[in-house]
Amino acid sequence: MDEKPNERGIHQWSDISQFPEHLTKYWHQRYRIWAEYNRGIWMTEDAWFGVTPEPIANKIAAHLAESAPKEKTIIFDAFAGVGGNAIAFARSGRWEQVFAIEKDPKTMKCAKHNAKIYGVQNKIVWSTGDCFDILKRRFAGNSNIIIFASPPWGGTEYSSEDVFDLSKMEPYNLEKLYRGFSKYTKHVVLYLPRTSDLNQLARYATDGKKVEVAHYCAKGASKALCAYYGDFNFDVEEEEDGGEVTSAQSPECCV
Repeated sequence: MDEKPNERGIHQWSDISQFPEHLTKYWHQRYRIWAEYNRGIWMTEDAWFGVTPEPIANKIAAHLAESAPKEKTIIFDAFAGVGGNAIAFARSGRWEQVFAIEKDPKTMKCAKHNAKIYGVQNKIVWSTGDCFDILKRRFAGNSNIIIFASPPWGGTEYSSEDVFDLSKMEPYNLEKLYRGFSKYTKHVVLYLPRTSDLNQLARYATDGKKVEVAHYCAKGASKALCAYYGDFNFDVEEEEDGGEVTSAQSPECCV
């Protein structure tokens, strides 16, 4: 696309010489993160730390499309960032409505532009603001909703810990996320660090059920996990490119 960003803090990097030195590793992964990167993807510097790589976003979207109860027709992306997951949800064709919520206006501009590149800008309802406020205003009493949340993980400290304490996530820890979202639906999916404490996740399983935890991998290495709360008909098969299923409660899905 020919459209160029005209606002400070929004970037369309086309050459490594323009790229921030501290983000160099992401430059080399740019096509893994966005298959259509050369068509003019917009990013903020912070977005490189949080965007879900496209193959993983597509796999999550496929799992949700296959496993969610059929009567659930609305998906709410609570922390949309620059659009990686919301775009994948819209492209799946499963949902009557895809809502993408992002607090930062510049990041939201990137998300809308990136959705245009993938041809789904009009298939997503965009809202700038706090996800909990928007849920309260628009979705109280709505029974058809699934909430997907890829919250900020609170810096890079999680990567150095063997087991990540989810009570330390900032600015939203696990308790705030689950209790805040479960007011509106029992179908909540959280995208979290791969080393997240599974015992902490299990505490919020309801009705004596086990929370489903799927590890999403790239090139055989786990990059993150999703905790699926609610009545998901989970059936993850072993897949090519290093796919591995370890158990019904904790499958690994490599792409």
